[in-house]
Amino acid sequence: MSIYNECMLCPRKCCVDRSKSMGFCRQSDNLRIARADLHFWEEPCISGKNGSGTVFFSGCTLKCCFCQNYEVSQENKGYYISAVELADIFLELQHKGAHNINLVSPTPHVPKIIEALDIARPRLIIPVVYNCGGYENVDTIKMLDGYVNVYLPDMKYFNDEYALKYSGTKNYFSEAIASLKEMVRQVGKPQFDDKGIIKKGVIVRHLVLPTLRKDSIAVINELAKSFKSDEILLSIMSQYVPMHKSFEFKELSRRVSTFEYNSVLDEASKFGFNGFSQEREAADKSYIPEFSGRKEYG
Repeated sequence: MSIYNECMLCPRKCCVDRSKSMGFCRQSDNLRIARADLHFWEEPCISGKNGSGTVFFSGCTLKCCFCQNYEVSQENKGYYISAVELADIFLELQHKGAHNINLVSPTPHVPKIIEALDIARPRLIIPVVYNCGGYENVDTIKMLDGYVNVYLPDMKYFNDEYALKYSGTKNYFSEAIASLKEMVRQVGKPQFDDKGIIKKGVIVRHLVLPTLRKDSIAVINELAKSFKSDEILLSIMSQYVPMHKSFEFKELSRRVSTFEYNSVLDEASKFGFNGFSQEREAADKSYIPEFSGRKEYG
């Protein structure tokens, strides 16, 4: 029986037969993507000079009211491809000079992604990056052992009240920290090539949200309890821009203040975490890529 016939790929464990219906992620048992191209706006050790070979998958395990990619994650924009076509995309991106293959919001499609990686493996020599929202099922992450070189998860919230209010999910932090520990177990401490491109490791992203400064500080403190400062890299982001349904919440209808952002950076520095911060200019819609509902490959 296919994993898709009783889907439990994410912590929601819908148990839906995705060959006949769809779960929370609104995906069937077919691969669906909305963009595949070189991407230059990730962390410097991922994008590098040549760009990251990024594939944006349709669907998501979360429903963030402020999602910048809501057309793909919540409105299901995209087009269907086969595992063979996805393997070809990986190899084409490698041919274009991509530093890595960057899988964005891949969780609903993990079995087919593994199938595509198996096809591409004999010729695919660049690292594979798993770029996700953090709300992951540990068993699904275990399926990726040996396939993923770099994990790039979000750690959005510590307080589940905020996770439920803004992203429509319960038990966010407990699921996210458990899956994060499995990611670190698999790939170990960050390693880089001679050009500063990451080859292995975990980069934890945290987007600072307006009015949630104390929750952000709680996230940093919990990460410090769980990991040594050299086991993970932290990417603390200031790029929040009110969009999608964030205007339904007054507290999210503005950008993050310099005080809020710097407070979180200061907390991370107390624990000796290395990683990345953003210039305030990163809070701009111009960095959001265009997505397609029309098949562009194959």
